Amino acid sequence: MKLPSKGSSVEEVLGVMKQRKADDANWRGAKTFSLIYPAGEEVDHALHEFNNLYLYENALNPFRFPSLHTMEKEVVAMTTDLLHGGEDATGAMTSGGTESILMAVKTARDRARAERGVTEPQLLAPVSAHPAFAKAASYLDLEHVQIPLADDLRADVDAAEKLITDQTAIMIGSAPNYPHGMVDPIPELAGLAAERGIHFHTDACVGGFLLPFLEKLGHDIPPFDFRVPGVTTISADVHKYGYCTKGASVIAHRSKATADYQLFLYDKWPGGIYGSLAMAGARPAAPIAAAWGIMNFLGEEGYCRLAGRALAAAQKLRAGIEAIPGLRIWGDPVASLIAFGSDTLDIMAIGDVMDDHGWHLDRQDGPAALHMMVSPEHERIADEFLANLRDAVANHGASRGVEARYS
Repeated sequence: MKLPSKGSSVEEVLGVMKQRKADDANWRGAKTFSLIYPAGEEVDHALHEFNNLYLYENALNPFRFPSLHTMEKEVVAMTTDLLHGGEDATGAMTSGGTESILMAVKTARDRARAERGVTEPQLLAPVSAHPAFAKAASYLDLEHVQIPLADDLRADVDAAEKLITDQTAIMIGSAPNYPHGMVDPIPELAGLAAERGIHFHTDACVGGFLLPFLEKLGHDIPPFDFRVPGVTTISADVHKYGYCTKGASVIAHRSKATADYQLFLYDKWPGGIYGSLAMAGARPAAPIAAAWGIMNFLGEEGYCRLAGRALAAAQKLRAGIEAIPGLRIWGDPVASLIAFGSDTLDIMAIGDVMDDHGWHLDRQDGPAALHMMVSPEHERIADEFLANLRDAVANHGASRGVEARYS
């Protein structure tokens, strides 16, 4: 395709876009279980207003747009407070979990070089850790060492201890992990890291804006945040269960001392001092504004309400799945992530029928599973989903060969 020689009207362009968009996943109908986190029309309307107010600004230069600088600092402060950071806690906003993870790994690598003389840095992460850690290791030249999982699908602490070397720059635990919704044994893993002066990162990209509110509602949540000794940094995505538009995440530091290793400064060019706490230079302003806006719009009360709805929907779906003969939940997820499969049935063939019913479920292997990340709006479709799932179990044929897929 070439750039058109003449432009088209807004109506014509929108017509083509809407026609193409008709084939996209129906997230407004709550048919998707990842990528989008629907919280209802009231939240959608608020986000639209917050986002559009800062559609054109650039967050690269805080001196030109001081309102953005203030909002970013306040988003970070609210997030670190939610994660029980102390007076010295700090951080920055990024475009998403992957960038937050990249910045945590960059921080740990540079810190290990400076403080411990590490020359061949290693990244130690559970097999269930997000692929962003493998990406970070590849981009930043660390050896990626995987911690096997125990029978409960959490990181095996004994195996982790044996894998630590003098070159280990960073160890990771998930809260929860994406594949199975399990919270790794963060206190034990962070304790091992602290004994050796190793940077420990809790990946709470999924749970950072969900687990704290479930805890406030009285649910038993495994420890994962800055209350755990040894936890150095935490990633938490505002655009997941913080219900912000894409892309907004926070990389939080227990102390300003480690945050110094995240900063990039450069002045050997004609433009003066260039400083950045993120991979990106120019940054869209809208996600920062939307994050600040939605956090203030919802407040603790609103987040608790949505967390309760998401958990209730997940519990209903889980109970319904477990009631279908032949199906089982993998692990014992603490919140709203569910991976289900079977010891006797072809779960991928069942997934084919669910595809035909219009549902969008991620597929996993090791063990084979259909994966759901449940949002508040899923409570209104739980009965329909379970009815379709019962039909899929009863009437599926041979698998069409669709393999595990995430992106």
